Amino acid sequence: MDWNLQFWQSEGKTFPQRFYHWIDILDPLLLLKPTKEIERSRALLLTSGPDITESLQNEEIKAAGKLSLGIVCVCFSFKASVNPVTGNIIPTIFRPPAFLPVTAPLALFHACTGGFNLANGSLTEDTKEFPVKQMLLSTGAVLYCAFVGALPHYIMTRYKVQNPSMQLFLKKILPGPLTAILCAFNVLVIRGRESENGIEIMDSKGSIVGVSQNAGEKAVRETALSRALLFGTAVCIPDVVLDYVKRTNVLRRNLFVLGPLRAVMMISILGLMIPVSFSWIPQLGTIQRSLIEPQIISSTEETEFFYSRGI
Repeated sequence: MDWNLQFWQSEGKTFPQRFYHWIDILDPLLLLKPTKEIERSRALLLTSGPDITESLQNEEIKAAGKLSLGIVCVCFSFKASVNPVTGNIIPTIFRPPAFLPVTAPLALFHACTGGFNLANGSLTEDTKEFPVKQMLLSTGAVLYCAFVGALPHYIMTRYKVQNPSMQLFLKKILPGPLTAILCAFNVLVIRGRESENGIEIMDSKGSIVGVSQNAGEKAVRETALSRALLFGTAVCIPDVVLDYVKRTNVLRRNLFVLGPLRAVMMISILGLMIPVSFSWIPQLGTIQRSLIEPQIISSTEETEFFYSRGI
């Protein structure tokens, strides 16, 4: 089993553990780490002992990847920069620490999230290549999400909607759920190869026992739900809070600050919700024997299997 997955199996059993680690992993300073340092870190981790908890007590391993904030060890730089299934170094802009800085302005939003979904997926040897069909589907998904996401604003401006109920629906009620649905749709399409071709599953010893479509569907579905939670919440909460503020006397004389305030709130909530959504579902997923294809389980007596969910 890859070191990354061993780490999550040992140190990511509970939501608070996963949340704490993601706070460190999402440090944007990790983006400054050069490829050679990541490769050296990876080589060092691969020589560490089988006991992850004991290995993390080793000062040499900590010193190899100690970051500017002090106590972050090299394993976090490795997890943030290397896909645990393929072993490929993820492009800088699609690493988890870049998720907030890049998506906060919401420019080219769906294109960036689409690239992030693809780079951090759970691919097998058969799905590492990016076929033309998937490229067209991914491009279509990005364009479709961008178009549908802008539709409420287009309707408001094009038809000059004056009805208060329609304005409330298009400006306050619709954007949050629509954003959540589109982000989930983005994941489902761009990582569709995992559902179609399956992903590798492992036994309790970390040995690969086969490629399961059911596990692939479960991994993609869980990731889509976490992405919907992330962006749906980031859009909904600022609108609810600002609507309350408008109804009070707090900013009645300073309504011009509502726009900047909304942007600050959205970025702040997004910054909080990224580690929450990444931690919500375990990185090392589990699937029961009853849900695995018969041709796979016929060769083993294991009752529970593991897979890399991706991000």
